[in-house]
Amino acid sequence: MRGDRKLIGPFVQLVTMDHMPLRGPLSDNDLEIIPEAGIILKDGRIELLGRYAEMRNTGISVEEVAGDVVVVPGLIDAHTHICWAGSRAEDYAERLSGKSYREIAEAGGGIWSTILNTRKATSGELTEHTVQRAEQMMRQGITTIEVKSGYGLDVIHELKILKSIRDANERTTADLIPTCLAAHIKPHDFNGSSLQYLEMIVEELLPEVRTRNLSKRVDIYVDINAFTVDEARYYLTEARNQGFDILMHADQFTKGGTRLAAELGVLSADHLEVSGDEDITQIAGGSVIPVVLPGASLGLGTGFAPARKLLNAGAPLVVASDWNPGSAPMGNLLLQASILGIYEKMTVAETLASITCRAAAALKLSDRGIIRTGFEADLVAYPCKSVKELFYYQGNISPVYVWKKGLQVCSC
Repeated sequence: MRGDRKLIGPFVQLVTMDHMPLRGPLSDNDLEIIPEAGIILKDGRIELLGRYAEMRNTGISVEEVAGDVVVVPGLIDAHTHICWAGSRAEDYAERLSGKSYREIAEAGGGIWSTILNTRKATSGELTEHTVQRAEQMMRQGITTIEVKSGYGLDVIHELKILKSIRDANERTTADLIPTCLAAHIKPHDFNGSSLQYLEMIVEELLPEVRTRNLSKRVDIYVDINAFTVDEARYYLTEARNQGFDILMHADQFTKGGTRLAAELGVLSADHLEVSGDEDITQIAGGSVIPVVLPGASLGLGTGFAPARKLLNAGAPLVVASDWNPGSAPMGNLLLQASILGIYEKMTVAETLASITCRAAAALKLSDRGIIRTGFEADLVAYPCKSVKELFYYQGNISPVYVWKKGLQVCSC
């Protein structure tokens, strides 16, 4: 009940992620860790942190945890596509047989096959799929999830998808942050150029998205199979003029996107697998937040984004899962971040920051990603004695407790 106060704990370690710089490298010594800790919650927010034994005797109600557990902020996945219908298992098998992502797309597979299946699905079916995936992520400790549209690619179906995401947000315990990705690719059934398609989206779809309050964020895929830099410049400028936050899929297969991202000062540039040293310098020198997606590299068998170089250049690195039916079907954020950390030599602090406090910045959320007085009580507890074990087990560790806005939503 609102107004009730409760103490949760004891935690062997409480890892606050507080006082962490947004940008650049992090040492594990930067981690603020409170041993043998407890947290007092009120109205879904954090009221007080401290030693559990000292707070235990204050007469407050107690929600006691069992065993040795480490608590960290609820994880944040800042880039997903979890609202879709159908399967791309056939695409995956073809890639394993040697076909490229581009060859499969040109033969009618790829994103277009998901678009056709998603268009056929009802809004209710899409809502149900999204709820199921979001609840699976909650059981993994992910309490805030960005969700893109982009599998409709016309006004009617993009609005249907965004409405399904909104409806799913009302049914799941996670917070879903919607992003309009109508500029995913030019749909095969659009009779006109890519620029004409974007003009249609600007004139007919985006005003409806704003009027219906379906999203505050607009994304575009800039690459050889999608939109050019010049097309994206037009589209993102128009979207910003309509009041949207703007972001990009950039440098996944070909370069050029990060330079536009730096030019426009977009909120985030996501992917960056082929970004070179010059691209890294440009993006790290401005306000753009790089979001790297190891799940896509694993799904496609390609190299990882240059996370270490981005950190060393002073960038505020974020790691997200890119969970989607084609290139990143796994959807396990902790596992992906752990693997990326191995190959890119990321510290525990850097890896954990990339899926908590720095991920919150990529979504412009200033009330989560940190365990701090006044912040939302989004918390996840793991069965271990040290935060280092989260990544030592390379993602093969599951939460024993998850709290969302102070309510225990999962005792796993």
